[in-house]
Amino acid sequence: MKNENQLEEIRKESEGQPVLIFKHSTSCSISAAALNRLERSWKTEEVPQLKAYYLDLLSYRGLSREVANQFGIIHESPQVLLIDKGKCVYHSSHLSINYTEVKNNTLKLQA
Repeated sequence: MKNENQLEEIRKESEGQPVLIFKHSTSCSISAAALNRLERSWKTEEVPQLKAYYLDLLSYRGLSREVANQFGIIHESPQVLLIDKGKCVYHSSHLSINYTEVKNNTLKLQA
């Protein structure tokens, strides 16, 4: 993600399928570990309808604040947000970020 216009795109996309936002701090070892764990576990065939967006919050601090503001969550880093029908329906941060939880919450939305 690089600009606020993408937030409206995400809201629109989320009307038809859940969308994931991963907020990442490139200078934080916990953020790097959370991203690595998520990437190593990710199985596209398990959640084929989940589109993911990556937000480098050091490069786009204002956008990161706007994500928190628009979706009504407290900013944390690292953080994942699951957006469905324009709303954040699940979020997690730090080492609580877990692929299985993301997958299970996504599958519940699609049931």
